[in-house]
Amino acid sequence: MSQTNRMSREERRAGAALAAIFALRMLGLFLILPVFAAFAPSLPGGNDPSLVGLALGAYGLTQAALLIPFGVASDRWGRKPVIVGGLLLFVIGSFVAAGAQDIYWVIAGRVLQGAGAISAAVTALAADLTREENRTKVMAMIGSSIGLVFALSMVGAPLLYGWIGMNGLFALIGALALLAIVVLLAAVPTPPPPSQTRLPLRRVLADGELLKLNFGIGALHVIQMAMWVVLPQALLEYGGLPTPEHWKVYLPAVLASFFVMVPAIIAAEKKNKMRPVFAAAVALIAVVQLGLYLFGGSLAGLAACLLLFFIAFNILEATLPSLVSRTAPPEAKGAALGVYNTTQSIGLFIGGALGGLLAKHWGSAAVYAACIVLALVWLAVVSRMRFAARR
Repeated sequence: MSQTNRMSREERRAGAALAAIFALRMLGLFLILPVFAAFAPSLPGGNDPSLVGLALGAYGLTQAALLIPFGVASDRWGRKPVIVGGLLLFVIGSFVAAGAQDIYWVIAGRVLQGAGAISAAVTALAADLTREENRTKVMAMIGSSIGLVFALSMVGAPLLYGWIGMNGLFALIGALALLAIVVLLAAVPTPPPPSQTRLPLRRVLADGELLKLNFGIGALHVIQMAMWVVLPQALLEYGGLPTPEHWKVYLPAVLASFFVMVPAIIAAEKKNKMRPVFAAAVALIAVVQLGLYLFGGSLAGLAACLLLFFIAFNILEATLPSLVSRTAPPEAKGAALGVYNTTQSIGLFIGGALGGLLAKHWGSAAVYAACIVLALVWLAVVSRMRFAARR
C-alpha cells in the first residue's frame, strides 16, 4: 500500500473514536429489542400491543423528523456542538425511560432519545476529518461497529436484563451516552470551521445522484427490517434455536463477514473498483433473499444466508455514506447526510411495517419475494449511477 493510501494517525484516531460514539449510542436502539416486549406487561398500559409498538418505534420516528435539521445545524454551527447537544437529549431520554412508572413515560423517554438525531453530524464529522482515499475505510469502521453492536446486543441484552432489569438497562444506556460525550471531546480531533457558504436545502433534495444513493440506503433498510420480522421465528421453527441462543448464528456471521468486507473495500478504493464492488454487494442482497426463499427452511440455509447478508450489508453501510459525502457539495455535507439518514430511518419503519403485513397475510415467502424485487430495482438504479470521483 502506498504512503498516500495509508491512513494517518489522526484518521485512525478519528475513525476509532467516532465508531465508538456510534456504537455506544446504537446500544440505545439495539439493547431493548430482544427484551422490551417481555418487560412491557409489567407496566401500567404495557398490555396494549399498540403502545408497546409505539414505545419501540417512537425512537425511529423522531430520528427521521430531526436528522435533516441536525445535519443542517452542523453545517452552520459546527459538528461537535451539535453532537454534544444531541447526546445530551439522548441521555435525558434514557433516564426518563429508566424512571418510568408506566408505558407512557417510556414512550416519552424514547421520543427524547430519538430527538438526539446525531447520525448525520457524526458521519459528516468523519468526512471532515478524512481524506477521500481513506474515507470509505473510516465509514467501514463506523458501519462495522454498528453490525458488531447489533450482534453483541442480541447476546448481552437478555443477560443484562436478568441482572439489572429494564430500568437498569435504560440507565446503562444513558451512562454510555455520557461516555460517548467524553470520547468526542477528548479523542476526536477538532474539524475545520464550518463553511460560511450556504446552499438551499432544495438543491440537496433535487440532486439526481444523491437521490439514487438515498434510494439505496432506504432499500437496504427496508430489506433488513422486513427480513428480521420473519428470521427470528424461522431460526426458532426450522433451526430449533430458542431466542436466547440466536446469537450463536448472528455473532459468527457478523465476525466472519468482516474478513470479506475489508478486502472488498480496499479493492473498491485503492484499485478504483467502487462500481463493481458496490454492484456486486447489491446483487448479493438479491441472492440472499432468493436463498432465503429457497433454502430458508433449514438452519444451514439460514446461517449461510445470514453470513452473505452481513457481508453485503457491511460493504454497503461503509460505501454509501462515503459516496454521499463525495457527491454532496462540501458546504452541504451535513444536510446531504441528514437527508440520507432520514431516508434510512424511513426505510427501517417501512421495512418493519411492510414485512409484518406481508408475513401476516402471505407468510415469510412473500417477504423474501418482495425483498428480491426491491433488490433488483436497486440493482437497476445502480447501473445508472455515476460514482463520483475523488475531489
